[in-house]
Amino acid sequence: MDRVVDEAQLRALIPTVIGVLGRRGADFAAAEDAVQEALVEAVRVWPDEPPRDPKGWLVAVAWRRFLDAVRADTSRRRREVRVDDEPAPGPGTEVDDTLQLYFLCAHPSLTPASAVALTLRAVGGLTTRQIAQAYLVPEATMGQRISRAKRTVSGVRFNQPGDVGTVLRVLYLVFNEGYSGDVDLAAEAIRLTRQLAARTEHEEVAGLLALMLLHHARRPARTRPDGSLVPLAEQDRSRWDTRLIAEGVDVLQAALARDRLGEFQAQAAIAALHADARTAAETDWVQIVEWYDELVRLTDSPVVRLNRAVAVGEADGPRAGLAALAGLDPALPRYAAVAAYLHERDGDPATAARLYAEAARAAATLPERDHLTRQAARLNAGLRG
Repeated sequence: MDRVVDEAQLRALIPTVIGVLGRRGADFAAAEDAVQEALVEAVRVWPDEPPRDPKGWLVAVAWRRFLDAVRADTSRRRREVRVDDEPAPGPGTEVDDTLQLYFLCAHPSLTPASAVALTLRAVGGLTTRQIAQAYLVPEATMGQRISRAKRTVSGVRFNQPGDVGTVLRVLYLVFNEGYSGDVDLAAEAIRLTRQLAARTEHEEVAGLLALMLLHHARRPARTRPDGSLVPLAEQDRSRWDTRLIAEGVDVLQAALARDRLGEFQAQAAIAALHADARTAAETDWVQIVEWYDELVRLTDSPVVRLNRAVAVGEADGPRAGLAALAGLDPALPRYAAVAAYLHERDGDPATAARLYAEAARAAATLPERDHLTRQAARLNAGLRG
């Protein structure tokens, strides 16, 4: 019977192995390259010869690959590499290594796109091909992006904790990409955030994990078999994953109990209120508005204010929702779609149809564009009838 490599186990070891090589003297770029080569070797060898100590095997093979690369590169500066005096990695240093790798991959000197790519490669263990497929770019382009990112951070040394908020924004960017190619980026983002949450007691890490779980729970109901979008109010809630919802609520409650509210906890609280409603009509919009007020206080984000206007429209009526839009820039993403929805609820289908058509032209994705176009066509058909 053919054995298969436990890919999840393999990828979970990557941050620790990179950290060990880093402590032994390898810079980040060289360590990451060596670990990738060790992973390829593991996939080839492990099915027939599974190691008793997978982490030790990866460290040994990656370290040999690193030494081979140093010896072969005669044009580079000679460096002293000491092996025998290296301490065996213990639990404490493993945790530090993993956290530092998260911080390194989300370094502020990197663009968001580069930080995402480097995180998926170095922390997530995805291949360049997989990341390129997920972001719909040529493999060579993604390879260049990752190489530039690795060069940028190779000289970085940490003498203080990195910015957890930056790491969380990178992970949230990954989560929002959803699914493309042969990599489910939403599931990958949840896996990485779980890994981060296991290594830190930071309440916003827990908040982001809860938010991801609660949003991911609704995924099966978000689209029809033909790929068209299903708005939240129309989703079949029996298809929501109650196991993920329960876990998300538990994680959120534990985070909120620390009494250090952050934006991801507030967003997760809103998602939890949606998940708690058995039907759309039972949604507690008044409490959702209160949480959006907290989010505005925390972020002062125009996008948050836009989403708050929808909640106000549900809690206090469409006129109140339209009033909440006042002062916001009409160029905001989804502004026209929100205004269209509120105008339709306020009994102005002509204005709503025009705004739905405008929103469709600005839609970022094909399913969203098709949905908004159908909304405009529905209202226009009613006006003609």
